[in-house]
Amino acid sequence: MRLFETHAHLDLPDFEPDREALIQKCFDSGIEYIINVGFNRETSLNSLELAKKHPHIFATAGYHPHDATEFDAEFVKRLAREKKVLAIGEIGLDFFRNLSPFTVQRDVFYNQALLAVDYDLPIVVHNRDAHQECFKILKSVNAKDVVFHCFSGDIIFAQQVLDEGWMISFTATVTYANSNLNDVIRMVPADQFMLETDCPYLPPQHHRGERNSPLHLHKVAEKLAEVRETTPNEIAEQAFINAHRFFRVPPDPVKPQHHKAGHKGKSKKSKKTK
Repeated sequence: MRLFETHAHLDLPDFEPDREALIQKCFDSGIEYIINVGFNRETSLNSLELAKKHPHIFATAGYHPHDATEFDAEFVKRLAREKKVLAIGEIGLDFFRNLSPFTVQRDVFYNQALLAVDYDLPIVVHNRDAHQECFKILKSVNAKDVVFHCFSGDIIFAQQVLDEGWMISFTATVTYANSNLNDVIRMVPADQFMLETDCPYLPPQHHRGERNSPLHLHKVAEKLAEVRETTPNEIAEQAFINAHRFFRVPPDPVKPQHHKAGHKGKSKKSKKTK
């Protein structure tokens, strides 16, 4: 089974004790690519630093709605020009925790989505209790390549997203007893879904309370296979193809290698919570 981890936060302090060993273990386990996602200035820089150390790790850059008041457009533009930055994100709206004012969230999301369109980069969307607001902003900038990470909407919203040709990404929340995503899993076309862990957040059901990591990504594939009545290998392979296409991964004959150099970037305790 080859896997593509499309949303990780391996630069966070949670991984400080064993980051390099874990990355090597991920590559040894069948994970071929990792997208390490930034959500503010510090994590975007650290994600890029990590990506530069590993041929098969790539970064994103952007300001999460929790960090919207710190938005720096010139900073995002600068990172958007880096070869190892493959998307703008994670950006979006969070009307559940409300750690930034609604108006600021909307303005910052709009500006970053527009920037992504201008730079022809995919958009990684954080959406919590803001389905239609997110949708309207993305439509207003004529966004083309969009993934709703850690999808949490119902089948009606899922259909809206899919009708635009956008992507839906599933985390291990699909393994939770209270998950209501089975209908979405069944309806999503084969070429419009991806897999992620959002680690260190959202571990699978039987690992609740533990640090999540890309090593649990296969659990997401297994759950989708169960619901879609297929095999985990088929789910993993299709998701891999979708992710490789969506993020426009550059040709690279280099196999994942372990780099002994430690990750020097430090992240302050994140406001990003699930």
